Amino acid sequence: MNLAVMQPYLFPYIGYFQLIYASDLFMLFDDVAYIKKGYINRNSIMLDGQPFRFTVPVPGASQNKKIYELSYSSDVNKVLKSIFRAYSKAQNFDSIYPMIERVLSQPVRNIADLCLISYKEIFSYLGLEKSFEKTSAINYNRDRPAQNRIIELCSKFNADRYINPIGGMDLYSREEFERQNLKLSFLKPELVEYNQLSSGFIPGLSIIDILMSCSPDEIRSLFTKYELV
Repeated sequence: MNLAVMQPYLFPYIGYFQLIYASDLFMLFDDVAYIKKGYINRNSIMLDGQPFRFTVPVPGASQNKKIYELSYSSDVNKVLKSIFRAYSKAQNFDSIYPMIERVLSQPVRNIADLCLISYKEIFSYLGLEKSFEKTSAINYNRDRPAQNRIIELCSKFNADRYINPIGGMDLYSREEFERQNLKLSFLKPELVEYNQLSSGFIPGLSIIDILMSCSPDEIRSLFTKYELV
């Protein structure tokens, strides 16, 4: 079984969704410190042919708090207006905008819970089923270093392979995973071009851009464009 663990991000880029797609169980790492100016509460869309950063506020945000202790603001009107303006002429606007509006307007504001709702909505739209858990809901030793925590989670869920984003290659030891009878792989995304509302392709935007621009079949195909190294 393939296990992947990541902090919850708000409508992240396709590489994040490829990680979910490649895993049999995807865990939201929400019992770690909140990171300011990261992707937990912001990302970029295409607006007037250029990348545009959107942000949902997190009241009381502090790197001294764990992610599960924090919630998104319910003030999302500005973000929704930006998304509406950016994609009102996109081919999938009529089906995707209501989903985004439904997610961002959820009465549930906890960061991990709202992100989890968004992931489930997107995979349901694509006709794909995935399994999710939150690390804050799991009974395990949180006082150990990150690598040991990951190995313990793999053991708890009987995973035989852990998949991490390619950017974290220096964080983990293949030898240590092998000693625990675990395979360690890193996901390297291929950012394939697709039709955007711009004159030139801009990779790495929020999944919102792909949802607005591509059919479900095209998106499912894009999810497979990665390499495990």
